[in-house]
Amino acid sequence: MTALDLSSPVAVVGTGTMGQGIAQVALVAGHPVRLYDAVPGRAQDAADAIGVRLDRLVEKDRLTAADRDAARARLAPAEALADLADCALVVEAVLERLDVKQELFRELEGVVGEDCLLATNTSSLSVTAIGGALANPGRLVGLHFFNPAPLLPLVEVVSGFATDVTSATRAYETARAWGKTPVACADTPGFIVNRIARPFYAEAFAVYEAQGADPATIDAVLRECGGFRMGAFELTDLIGQDVNESVTHSVWQSFFQDVRFTPSLAQRRLVESGRLGRKSGHGWYDYSGADGAAESAEPHTAEKAAQPAYVVAEGDLGPASELLALIREAGIPVREEDEDHGTRLVLPGGGQLALADGQTSVEFRDVVYFDLALDYRRATRIALSASQDTSPQTLTEAIGLFQALGKDVSVIGDVPGMIVARTVARVVDLAHDAVAKGVATEEDIDTAMRLGVNYPLGPFEWSRRLGRNWAYALLDDLHLRDPSGRYAPSLALYRHAYASDKREGSTS
Repeated sequence: MTALDLSSPVAVVGTGTMGQGIAQVALVAGHPVRLYDAVPGRAQDAADAIGVRLDRLVEKDRLTAADRDAARARLAPAEALADLADCALVVEAVLERLDVKQELFRELEGVVGEDCLLATNTSSLSVTAIGGALANPGRLVGLHFFNPAPLLPLVEVVSGFATDVTSATRAYETARAWGKTPVACADTPGFIVNRIARPFYAEAFAVYEAQGADPATIDAVLRECGGFRMGAFELTDLIGQDVNESVTHSVWQSFFQDVRFTPSLAQRRLVESGRLGRKSGHGWYDYSGADGAAESAEPHTAEKAAQPAYVVAEGDLGPASELLALIREAGIPVREEDEDHGTRLVLPGGGQLALADGQTSVEFRDVVYFDLALDYRRATRIALSASQDTSPQTLTEAIGLFQALGKDVSVIGDVPGMIVARTVARVVDLAHDAVAKGVATEEDIDTAMRLGVNYPLGPFEWSRRLGRNWAYALLDDLHLRDPSGRYAPSLALYRHAYASDKREGSTS
């Protein structure tokens, strides 16, 4: 099954931000495009707005004037649904209400030809449920574009329970012909991105709610240590707290209130207070200044401390093994001891430094935990956690060690799994669970998370880098300390952790 021919008209119903963006994508790809909106005059306004954006593309040398003029000639507002009768594809981008979408597609079934492909851009509703109202649900598919549609490459192609394979394949190939990167997924709450991304927000909020650290510090650690482009608090301020919470609540409800997707009470209070983020002038951060930028919120950064005279490395540091080379390069002697029971650094005062593993500092005598980094050489900040029983000397030596490596140090509360480590472990777990349940392939999940939410690595790339047992072991430790089920490793992750590395086709 091939992509739609460029001579085939494409219609977009709903002319808000997403509708206009999708229409522009189809238009620039070369299709005749019809715009329809139930509110009189909005389709024409949308066509005019798209024309202005085409002008800007010409100004930026991203489109020739001739191509712009040709695109404008192919764009037409429609006064009634009947004007879409000859379209080969109709994409809806209307209100996120099941009854509204079902009624629209029922009407379209009486207008378009039997071979017309119907697509919904829903981000939170079930494609299966939308199609349940149709006489021929096999031709309905999800085409979930990301905002802004003309710029972001990812499109989730979602097959409902009754979607025909030919419909999904044609939609997939059409999206690819439009210059997008499509990924195929089954109709599951949140699809790929909104399902697997939940821990990125949830774990940051959980650390905050536990008084582990303030938003600015958590965001700085996620960016400067974890390699994420934005922290969870600044990103939800950009998205809109009401929008982000609504998606979280929808996924939670759709999974029958699965504790792994439980919404944040702190975010609920923020929404109730009207602090919705940038659009309201205040969210986690204050944007009330004249320029609309966030007022300075500085992360906690430790004062300068003296570097330790030496360190002793006990056992294999696993994902943090690169630290040994960095410590030596900083001129600090490292003595390695092959200890079967240890994976820690011993400091001169006798205290220990260990990679976050889901346990707490209070459980052990004089231990400071450090967080997982995407790349310890490039990371500019490291988070440390200590308990009230950690000796001041041990904490000072730990701070001085990382400062000697050129890192800013943020000391947070005694949080099991720290910040980056617990977030990555949960993302990896949800990704393995999704593959096991037929949601999508490993490759498509990695692609979706890198392109849809700009993760520095896909979950399976992370899984391979960290080791087969790493995520399972950390979550198992967290589950012992919080037996609510939130951190219980999935059966898929358990099987992955204990499968033989020698089995044929083992990839992660």
